[in-house]
Amino acid sequence: MTNDGHTETVRRLIGAAGGTARGLADAVTRLGPQRVVPVLANEVMFRCGPARNHIPVTAELVIGFGADATTVAMAFPTGKPVTAAGDSDGPMVMTFEVDAVDLVRELFGPARGRTTGLGRITMHTTNPDGSPDWAVGAAASVVADQLVVACTAQKPDLGTVALAYDSDKWGALHWFAAHYDRHFAPLRDDAVTVLEIGIGGYGFQDGGGSLRMWRRYFHRGEVYGLDIFDKSHIEDLRMGTLVGDQSDAAVLREIAERYGPFDVVIDDGSHVNEHILTSFRALFPYVRAGGFYVIEDLWTTFQPGFGGRDTPGSSPGTSLDLLKRIVDGLHHEEHTAAGEPSYADLHVVGLHVYHNIAFLEKGVNAEGGIPAWVPQGHEVISAMYPKKDPATGAS
Repeated sequence: MTNDGHTETVRRLIGAAGGTARGLADAVTRLGPQRVVPVLANEVMFRCGPARNHIPVTAELVIGFGADATTVAMAFPTGKPVTAAGDSDGPMVMTFEVDAVDLVRELFGPARGRTTGLGRITMHTTNPDGSPDWAVGAAASVVADQLVVACTAQKPDLGTVALAYDSDKWGALHWFAAHYDRHFAPLRDDAVTVLEIGIGGYGFQDGGGSLRMWRRYFHRGEVYGLDIFDKSHIEDLRMGTLVGDQSDAAVLREIAERYGPFDVVIDDGSHVNEHILTSFRALFPYVRAGGFYVIEDLWTTFQPGFGGRDTPGSSPGTSLDLLKRIVDGLHHEEHTAAGEPSYADLHVVGLHVYHNIAFLEKGVNAEGGIPAWVPQGHEVISAMYPKKDPATGAS
């Protein structure tokens, strides 16, 4: 990831933010403003997303360390990402003062619902003569909303996040966000590690929209993207890129050994069926218990151009064929003539399939099966309960 020093700082802050108030305060004090402020400013500007104000303006975030404070000026250029401000980025419209320890807890601790009461807000929306500047005031209200919400632990809906960061997982192309929200919500407050195969960025696009979406959604997590092309230009704190071919199992295992284990692996890569199967076999062992392996774009099962079959029901060697076999594997303890169970048989504990996307839940699939004394046919059960004469009631 970009800047190893900042990466280590954010990891330490995330760990401390999930602990006691005293432990967090000690960690912030030990790290000091020179290490903490750049990480907090980066996270806040990222969470602001594209500026929604109608004219370019700037705002100040003042981060307090006891009696001292550090001021970070932020530019809100209309329709563009929020960045560090220069001298010509528009008028200063507001100042937000917040204690460093409180801000770390909000950004990197378990989520809390507040959006007010975190710090002091001062608006700068008047002309030199004291009269209101209505244009600046309108922009200031929008900026205040973006900045204050970005500084709090408020958790936005995944569909909203997807649209804000240009991910195709919600709206027009795919409708995956609601399914992701359903399964990932219990992990959202955890310091997860996410690997997504496929970064995008072909043609006119810069790529990385989904990685940014996951960075915002998992506010305590680290997100890695794997692509066959170098996409390191999009790296940022808590968001790294890796170069590798998902059809090469050895490369995948090497990556997993270094960066795993993972709480979430998402295959949104080449969509070639053979590659999907190779990636699953190589990476599923590196998913933590309680985590998920997700396969997107199941439609390529029916596309010969992706190694699929255009006839429903005839899909050997495809992603849907894999999922069908996993359904059998979920019940491996009931297979009377089965051989040795596979790794997936033993560790897939749940399979959730929706239109074009599947979630495989990791765990220990060893509940013991149905006991041998349970009757193995309805004839046996019928014999246990003799029929009675309806007229006499006699057996």
